[in-house]
This record gives sequence, structure tokens and C-alpha cells, in this order.
Amino acid sequence: MAERNPASRVFATLSGLPLQPVYRPQDVRPYEEIGDPGQFPYTRGIHETMYRGKLWTMRMFAGFGTPEDTNARFHFLLEQGQTGLSTAFDMPTLMGYDPDHPRALGEVGREGVSVACLDDMRRLFRGIPLGEVTTSMTINAPAVYLLSAYVLVAEEQGVSPDRLRGTLQNDILKEYIAQKEWIVPIRPAMRIIRDMLVYCTQHMPQWNTVSISGYHIREAGATAVQELAFTLADGIGYVQLGLEAGLPVDAFAGRLSFFFDVHNDFFEEIAKFRAARRLWAHIMRDRFGAKNPRSWLLRTHAQTAGVSLTAQQPLNNVVRTTLQALAAVLGGTQSLHTNSYDETYALPTEEAVTLALRTQQIIAEESGVAQVVDPLGGSYFVENLTERMEEAALAYIRKIDEMGGIVRAVEEGYPQREISASAYAFQQAVDRGERVIIGVNRYRSREPDRIPTLKIDPAVEREQVSRIRAFRQSRDPEAVRAGLEGVRHAARGDDPHRDNLMAATIEAVRRGVTLGEFCDVLREVFGEHRDPAYL
Repeated sequence: MAERNPASRVFATLSGLPLQPVYRPQDVRPYEEIGDPGQFPYTRGIHETMYRGKLWTMRMFAGFGTPEDTNARFHFLLEQGQTGLSTAFDMPTLMGYDPDHPRALGEVGREGVSVACLDDMRRLFRGIPLGEVTTSMTINAPAVYLLSAYVLVAEEQGVSPDRLRGTLQNDILKEYIAQKEWIVPIRPAMRIIRDMLVYCTQHMPQWNTVSISGYHIREAGATAVQELAFTLADGIGYVQLGLEAGLPVDAFAGRLSFFFDVHNDFFEEIAKFRAARRLWAHIMRDRFGAKNPRSWLLRTHAQTAGVSLTAQQPLNNVVRTTLQALAAVLGGTQSLHTNSYDETYALPTEEAVTLALRTQQIIAEESGVAQVVDPLGGSYFVENLTERMEEAALAYIRKIDEMGGIVRAVEEGYPQREISASAYAFQQAVDRGERVIIGVNRYRSREPDRIPTLKIDPAVEREQVSRIRAFRQSRDPEAVRAGLEGVRHAARGDDPHRDNLMAATIEAVRRGVTLGEFCDVLREVFGEHRDPAYL
């Protein structure tokens, strides 16, 4: 039997969008509909000069062990040329437990830094001028507590809230969709974010209150189209939340930011960023009536795909990360984290994280791609793929609208089922060898690879347990009780201006309330969330 002509094979993106062998002028929309960089609908970038004016922020994710351990890594990365801080918290912190809680056993400081009280936050940012740096904090369910502690540490440095610049992930919707790190049910959780939107709009005008995160949606198995659609649907949900609180859309929409994954399909990822900007600009202007052009801008951080890294032949991850980082830059990101090649084994070593940072610096300083604004603009293939990404994502968004919005869709499990089906289909393709992963199902090694890894000393947990107990002993019990009662009262209220939970949280943290104590009040008032898939 004659071998099939390779030219006749059907190729598709990772999202399943079919690809033609060649693209021509008739395959793209007129140029005036695409627009120029810095002009609506921002397909080609949100700034007229893009990286010719200012490079993207190089913001490496860091967090492990004690606050002192992560503080040292912060200082190390700043010395290596990093231009923004990004904080990873450990699992007990993410789930709202103090280090000595039984559920924290064995997890303290393992996947991020342990922060459970104001003193921990002081030690985390010791020697770092919070009025001069931008800080990102990847925290969701207990985000209001961590931001409150950050505000108080800045206050001790003489920096008022209105001067703080940075981003709080605070995207609880994607937790119910993908990452599964929650405390209270979805509607009370949205109420907490509503209060934070109100507080930060009034007092922290330079702070990005919610970083709407497609990253974890993609890491859970979504396609690029699903990541794009569900992320923007989440964004729509947060805009509606602000409006329901009585905020004018232009008062807060400009402080919403985004966070996207960057996977292996090079051109699809570039098209995803372009389609995201165009979609969001139209959503904000046409759907919500935003008048300020800043409200139309989709500003985004990006991170190379952790799920694409392999334990087999880990040095191949350097190549994967480089291509993904280049796609993020050509796609027009404002901020970028590059994963380290050893992250399938453990938290990154200093050597590995330095190489990951150098990857960005080489792209910025040596490749020449930053010298021209949107160098792929006008590419027949890229423009066509951008349009098809937009159309496919819009179909999902319309479906969610028909269901009554993203909160209702998540309660019914719709995005979760779609992602699960995509993850299963992808793994089947890998198992059959139809989706090639070098070192895993093709060109495998006979001997296992051995690389140095970062070890977390068990003494970290003992130290943090000892510290939190000593912190509790040092407090004024009456002040703590008053702080907890203030949180309880605000949580039971329903007026975001009179019973604002963030204002009450700042006062509680000032009085010495710990993270676990604060989250216990939320559990008491709102109850705990249980995934309906496992009930």
C-alpha cells in the first residue's frame, strides 16, 4: 500500500482548530478592522510603542519555606535584574489554616511561603520598599486577609494605600472551575470580592484588585479556546459584581487585570493574546458602556505552561519555556514569568530560576523582537487564527450568557465538564502517540535523568508552628476578640459601603487576628464549600 501523501494530512491547533497548508490575503479581514497598536480594539497591543517604550515586567514567581527564605529569594532575584515581585503561598495559607492546624501538617512552606499573621508579612517584605516595587500575590480564597496584612506592612514603612502598586490574584471563580482551593461557597466568596472592589476603588487606585486567571484553567486541561472563553466570562462576572455594588464601570474596570497560560502551540498562543484584547475591548465598550479607553484595555501577565514541563529529560523544558516565552512576547504580554526546568521535581533552585530569568533577558536584549511593535501583525496565518480563536471563544461566552452568567454556569458544572473532557481527550492523544511529547512518548531515554533539587527542611514547619504560637501569646486578647467580632459583623451585613469586609479585616489584622482565626469566622458565617461532584 502506498504511503499517504504527508501534504494531505489534516493538521489542527491544540484547540482543534483546523489548519490550512498555506494562508493568503483573502483569508484575513481588512486591515482597518485589525487596527494599529494602542488603538481600539487593541488587537496589535495596548500601547502604541509596546516594548520600544518599555519592556514587559520580568516577574518571577517565588515563595517557599519561612518568610525569611522567600525574602532572601526576592532580594536575589532583584539583584539578578527582576523588575517585579511575585509571591507564592503554601497550601495551608491558600486554604486559610494556621501552621499548627492539623490539616497543615506536612505542608507548611512546601509549595510556597508560610504566612499566617502580620508578623509573617513583615518578615516576608523586610528590606523591600513597598512604595517602589510592584508586588503580585497569588492568593484567592483568603486574599482579603493577605492584602490587608500587606497594606499594614506598607503603612509601617510610611507608604499609604493609594501609593501601593501591584496585583492580587483574588480570582475565586477559577478556583471553583479548575484549581479547587476554596473556603466558603461561591456566592459568599463573590460577596467578599465585591467588598474588596469597593474598598480598593476608594482607597487603592493603583492596585489591581482581581487578576482574572486563565492560567489554572489551562493547567487543568482546557484548550486555548476554553481558557480564553472561560477567563473572559469570569471577567464579565467581576464587572457585573462591581456594578451591582453601585460602582461606575469606569471607576474600577481599569484596575482589573488578566493572567494567561502560554502553552506549546506557538502561533495559537500568540493568536490567543490578540483575540483576548479584541474581545475584551468590545465587551467593555459595547456590553458595559465603558467610556474611558483604559477600561477597554486587557492588561495581562503570562506564565509559561507548568503542565507542559516533563520530568523525563528535564533540560528539554528549557527549550519549551523559551518558545512559550517568545510566544507571550510576540503576543504582547505586559508581564511574564518563565518556569524553571526543574519544577516537575521540586521548587526551583537558584541556578534554575536564574536560567529562567536569563531566558527572558536574552529574548528582550538579544533577539531583536522588542525593536518592532507587533512584528507578526498582518501575517495571513496569525490574523486568520486570531479571528477563529475569537469566534470560538465567543460561542462559549454566548452559551454561558444563556445559562444566566458565569456563577450559574459554574454552579451547574458547565466549565468543569468542558475542561475535563478536553483534558481526557488530550491524554488519550498522548497515549496513542498522536500528540508527541519529546522524551515521553518519542525519543525516550534509557536512563533516568538526575538533576539537583531544592529540599525543604522539616525544621521549617516546626519553626513556623513555634512562631505562630508565640505570636498568639503576645497579643491583647480583648483586641483580638474585638477584631474577630468586627469581621463577624461585617460578614453578616450586606452593604459594601457600611459593612465592608475588607475594612473590618484590616482592623482585625492590626489587632493581631491570625489567618486561621479570620477564615474560621468566614466558615462560621458562610459555611464551607463542598464540590458538588463529590457529594
